[in-house]
Amino acid sequence: MRIRGFTLIELLVALAIIATLLTLVTPRYFGSIDKAEEATLRQNLAGLRDVLDKHYADTGKYPVSLDELVTKRYLRQVPQDPITKSTQTWVLVPPEDKALGGVFNVRSGAQGVGRDGTAYREW
Repeated sequence: MRIRGFTLIELLVALAIIATLLTLVTPRYFGSIDKAEEATLRQNLAGLRDVLDKHYADTGKYPVSLDELVTKRYLRQVPQDPITKSTQTWVLVPPEDKALGGVFNVRSGAQGVGRDGTAYREW
């Protein structure tokens, strides 16, 4: 009875095919990760701005910080900036009238530009 196995040539051909497929798939994979992070950033910014507007409509003032939105239960937690992977890098924009509170708008603190060519800080 003879045990059949793979030859070294067959294994090398299989590995060459797998390597070729990986070189085709890998750039698309990383591109889709960047696209997903940008979509998440846009969604987080839209959600934060919506909550800021709701807080202003309810109280007549903007919150002093994002943590105030959590304590008043407008948010369960401060969302993470998906580009910087931190909740501490949000850039808080105060209103023109300081008597109205501390956070009128929120921007990303991430360096770099998005796929559309605009800087993350301008979103």
